[in-house]
Amino acid sequence: MTAQPDVTVVVIVHDDAERLPRAVASVRAQTHRDIEIVISDDHSTDATPRVAAELAAQDDRVRVLRLERNSGGCGAPRNRALETARAPFLMFLDSDDELPPRACELLLAAHAGADLDFAMGAVERVRTDTGDVSPWMAHLFTRRRTVRGLRDEPRLLFEPLSTNKMYRKEFLDRHGLRFPEGLHYEDQLFTAQAYTLARAFTVLTEPVYRWYIAPHAAADTATISNRRHLISNVRDRITVARLIDEFLAAQEVPDAVREEKDHKFLSHDLRLYAGDLPYREPAWVGEFAAEVLPYLEGLSDAAFGRMRRDERVVVGLLREGRYEDARLAARGLGKGVGPRRTVTDARGRTYWGAEPPRTEAGRADLDLTELDLAGCPFAFARFRHEITRVAHGEDGAVELAVRTYDPARRLPLAPVPARLHVSPAGRRLTVPLRLDPAGRGVFEGSVRLRPADATLPPHGFRGVRHPVLEVTDGRPGGGAGNTGVLLAPLDFTPFEVAGAGRHRVLVEPEGREAGRLQLCWRPGGVVGRLLGPVVRKGPVRRAAKALAGTR
Repeated sequence: MTAQPDVTVVVIVHDDAERLPRAVASVRAQTHRDIEIVISDDHSTDATPRVAAELAAQDDRVRVLRLERNSGGCGAPRNRALETARAPFLMFLDSDDELPPRACELLLAAHAGADLDFAMGAVERVRTDTGDVSPWMAHLFTRRRTVRGLRDEPRLLFEPLSTNKMYRKEFLDRHGLRFPEGLHYEDQLFTAQAYTLARAFTVLTEPVYRWYIAPHAAADTATISNRRHLISNVRDRITVARLIDEFLAAQEVPDAVREEKDHKFLSHDLRLYAGDLPYREPAWVGEFAAEVLPYLEGLSDAAFGRMRRDERVVVGLLREGRYEDARLAARGLGKGVGPRRTVTDARGRTYWGAEPPRTEAGRADLDLTELDLAGCPFAFARFRHEITRVAHGEDGAVELAVRTYDPARRLPLAPVPARLHVSPAGRRLTVPLRLDPAGRGVFEGSVRLRPADATLPPHGFRGVRHPVLEVTDGRPGGGAGNTGVLLAPLDFTPFEVAGAGRHRVLVEPEGREAGRLQLCWRPGGVVGRLLGPVVRKGPVRRAAKALAGTR
């Protein structure tokens, strides 16, 4: 290639010989053809150098850079490629992801229609285990618009990706805008700076990036964002947050922008780690608290005021050094799960847990009074349903022992009728059970669920469902109902049972989320082969989704 290309697409890679050809193929297949493809190899030790050389030999638009030593992150390979880019516009792609065919065409057209520093588009998230496609931060891409500075729309800080944007290279060079090196979460700082420094940028509604997510990848192969079990990962996230704070302060952005950045950290960054706490050892939780709490002290009261109450409870328990309680509170985040018990002080304020807070900050964080646990409509009462035993019973049954906590004493001190519901393919299967009093505000019961009793459509069903438990208030005629999730033991061994027809059903704890009980239907025979363990893109995937139905 001799003429100057319109766009340089930088594909960064490290030890990813298997997926690199797919990423490069997605760039070569762009509808806009006048592009340069730079493979920036972060000193791979597998077959990546050979694969990269083969790709370059196949297409003269492809050239390869190789770092002399591994940098351990994404910043250095991007920066090296950026310095050599020949085109006036620039994009970044990770080797495990793809660009949709019209990505370059759409983003270039946005630049052609206005004087922009960058253009950005929507992102498709694809689960590698199921093939399910979902939008990333969909609420930010509902309408096309041109934003003239971050002050106009600070909520865009929730979208920190660098890969769904096409930058004017002159803009990056003019501001010396480069990725931090030797630090993970480099996208967050780079993107915050780009949002703040840009005179104007356009947001498109069309997808321009395909982001592959492997939720069950092994720890040693997981992406950086899925290595949250490492304290070094926590440190990097906080370091980047501090760098963003320093940059915003130097730019003298309005308080509304800084509050939105604090809100984003609390409701997204911190929330990711909070959801993991049930799966961490208490010692790890203590190390995590030591890293994150000093940073939280500098965040705005307004941002804390916008937190969900269940998330703020976890922060309060960390602040009070109640690490076991923090792990307990983190289970069921966002699912309406209550505490096992509450305590009320002399002022009539109700707090999470069995002991009153010891500090003023703890009282503010752990105060549940606003939820009106004792007086809210029964349908919104906060119960806590924990499965204490999961077993593979006879006839393909799943045997469950359930303990229900009623912290506000909403249930009568008598046997309580309940029902377990699960709905594969929209076909509800209901099993009755009885919860008997087992202490103050505690009830226990058992139930046998046979997935084979679920009625499935003729074309079969592949999907994941989480059973729920419905209790009633005991009034004559059935009374009001309340439905809540079932929290599974964190460490039981998954097992399979028979489903209807030739289906198999995997019974397992949800993991990496609320720890709910999870049932995974897997069809056998012809339908199972069609749906496959991973549903592919294109006509086959669309046909399979039509067969499987939507959730």
